[in-house]
Amino acid sequence: MIKKVLIANRGEIAIRVMRTCKEMGISTVAVYSEADRTSRHVQYADEAYFIGPSPSNESYLVIDKIIEAAHASGADAIHPGYGFLSENAVFSERCKKEGIEFIGPDAFAINTMGDKITARKTMIAAGVPVVPGTTEPIQDIKEAVKVIKEIGLPVMVKASAGGGGKGMRLVTKEEDIVSSVSAAKSEALAAFGDDAVYIEKYINSPHHIEFQILADKHGNCVHLFERECSVQRRHQKVVEETPSPIMTEKVRKEMGKHAVAAAKAVNYAGAGTIEFIVDDDLNYYFLEMNTRLQVEHPITEWVVGVDLVKQQIKIANGEKLSFKQEDLKQNGHAIEVRIYAEDPDNNFMPSPGKIRYIDEPLGLGIRHDGYVYSGYEIPMFYDPMISKMIVWGKDREEAIARMRRALDAYTLTGVKTSIPYLRRIMDVPAFVEGRYNTHFVQDHAGELKPEEDKDEQLQDIIAITAFADYLDSLKQSQSKPDNNGKALSPWKLFGRKKSVIRL
Repeated sequence: MIKKVLIANRGEIAIRVMRTCKEMGISTVAVYSEADRTSRHVQYADEAYFIGPSPSNESYLVIDKIIEAAHASGADAIHPGYGFLSENAVFSERCKKEGIEFIGPDAFAINTMGDKITARKTMIAAGVPVVPGTTEPIQDIKEAVKVIKEIGLPVMVKASAGGGGKGMRLVTKEEDIVSSVSAAKSEALAAFGDDAVYIEKYINSPHHIEFQILADKHGNCVHLFERECSVQRRHQKVVEETPSPIMTEKVRKEMGKHAVAAAKAVNYAGAGTIEFIVDDDLNYYFLEMNTRLQVEHPITEWVVGVDLVKQQIKIANGEKLSFKQEDLKQNGHAIEVRIYAEDPDNNFMPSPGKIRYIDEPLGLGIRHDGYVYSGYEIPMFYDPMISKMIVWGKDREEAIARMRRALDAYTLTGVKTSIPYLRRIMDVPAFVEGRYNTHFVQDHAGELKPEEDKDEQLQDIIAITAFADYLDSLKQSQSKPDNNGKALSPWKLFGRKKSVIRL
């Protein structure tokens, strides 16, 4: 049985894993880089080990350092979280050789589903629908031109070893084929060390829908229903929700069965996600599998009532799933937004720096997975995500209303954040009505822009009112003595005053 877990990650996901470990009576070990010495995940763990300089390729991505920390701490298991080494087959295999339980799938499953071309072949063999396209790497530009003309435009050129939107190009015009394929191959080589690409037919009005699966080491596998992840920017998810507003019960059952078949095709064990692309007519096709925990896993936990990290640990312990497919139900509606330290009004530029003040929203139906605090400095070396905010409601309407309230109450100063941008999304009619796809952000760019004039006017009024109050306080302090006969400080008087601003 697992007694001590090292979390090979940082920030909010490290804390999230530690919370479940503590509930299960399992000791936790944090690892940290130079930039993360003051991170809350270091403070929250039972033990913490320094693993190197700030850049991730000198710390969190160095397998030898992670293994060394595990042995030094006596950890008998490693949870990779997401990102970093979470989908690294070499890391999974190394843990096995070192006698450390990797809380995730084996190297075979990671390799098979991590290579997009191999995954496509595997899914075709398993009877899972895939987008029409190639099943072999494209070797040269001439071959790509020939294949694209056979499939027909538009198409997507994708890196076989890709993820996160890297090595992807949409081709809509014949004259763009050569430049798009060349760019995709170059980007893939730079990002993944592999320039292999494949070609898929592009689905118009696509929806990105994924199914959460759990599989134990005894051949049992279930799905925990779907998540709608179509609000994306540059292929990165911004808002996720469950259930999907476009889903029907019939299609949900069909997709769920195919998700389970996809996992079983690689003898999967652990938590994973089968991602599908879905058109307006609810035709669906396998997109890829994420062989790890997803950032958006909390919305599934809330609607289905299952702690996914706890299940990961139980599966790693060799336990059988304690429930069957028919035992699982969806209850209510959940939405997650990702809070980033970035400037939405300046092309979403990262905004690292010190957080002066933070006040996280509270109340019924709100969950906040974060790791920062007032005075904490967000480093420039990692993904700028500050936190994930998740809300639950009895239905979608209530969940959206609750998210609006939560975003309005979320106060964070010192760095720019995506909070105002996310708040505007909640008011876009297409989102409110559930009529959106992966083109949502570009299609509604105008509605997502800030009302600059109103914001500037508000700031001007606040500044003028505050200054006027100060002058008033100054006059009072000169004429109104305190109990000792001295003039009162204008700042004390200013603090006692209450100003009401109406627009």
